Amino acid sequence: MNVQRTLRRSISCTGIGLHSGNKVTLSLKPAQANFGIRFRRSDLGGVEIPATVKNLAGIQYATGLARDTGKVETVEHLLAALVSLGVDNVIVELNHPEVPIMDGSAAPFTYLINEAGIKRLSTPRRYLKIKNPIVLSQGDKRIAIYPSDHFKVTYSIAFDHPLLRHQSRTIRVNDTSFVQDIAPARTFGFLREIETLRQQGLALGGSLENAVVIGDTGVLNHALRFDDEFVRHKILDVIGDLALVGNRIIGHVVAHRGGHALHTAFAAKVLEETSSWSFVEMPGDNVVEAPVAIPVKSSESLI
Repeated sequence: MNVQRTLRRSISCTGIGLHSGNKVTLSLKPAQANFGIRFRRSDLGGVEIPATVKNLAGIQYATGLARDTGKVETVEHLLAALVSLGVDNVIVELNHPEVPIMDGSAAPFTYLINEAGIKRLSTPRRYLKIKNPIVLSQGDKRIAIYPSDHFKVTYSIAFDHPLLRHQSRTIRVNDTSFVQDIAPARTFGFLREIETLRQQGLALGGSLENAVVIGDTGVLNHALRFDDEFVRHKILDVIGDLALVGNRIIGHVVAHRGGHALHTAFAAKVLEETSSWSFVEMPGDNVVEAPVAIPVKSSESLI
């Protein structure tokens, strides 16, 4: 029987909010079965915000959630790491509205999760298995999901830039492929857009330490982690955004030129189309226990 999981122990880190530029302390804490993933604002008296579609708010350059008097932003990288490493139940405690950006990827979060350890619970895990295709298009942007025996993502991107005319990749997502092939891919942006973002009060914590910055002729950072790091990061984003469905998905996601707004609208559409999927339980249970050796940058620290 494939069962739900949580963390063995609590673990914390500090980092910078990408858009706010503020220092943030994040703690991951174990939770009981069927608790789900919930963000808790320690600076607001413990207000909790479940990571679900119904709490979506402020989708623009990152994915945000809000409930009652609390909100959290830039949740997608952490959510991707949690669901891909099999953590179903966890308290994500923050003392600020924004999840720290760390190095711009999900690799530091995989390190934290593996340092905390993963604990099997006795309650069966339910998967959302796709039976019929679901499709959403917005202009030239498109995302769909098709029946499959696994969770797989095919993503393609196209930008008006010589480095990014076209990139495409398909990855069958499991804990190993996520850690090796997806988690290290960093968020990226165009140099020409940064000043505009900062005038809007965004990207105040952004730097070459936590994002890949693309100039007119190339990348300003020393090197890319993958030749196709950009599309791999889009896969990371869609995994995190679809985590808001609330159950791990069995299906093949195919997306073209998507972003957070499209991803999260699609998550809501999936839940609406109840005739196109069913809940299932899966046999077998594999847990990766060994820590993943992802270094934490100097601008971040474990507590």
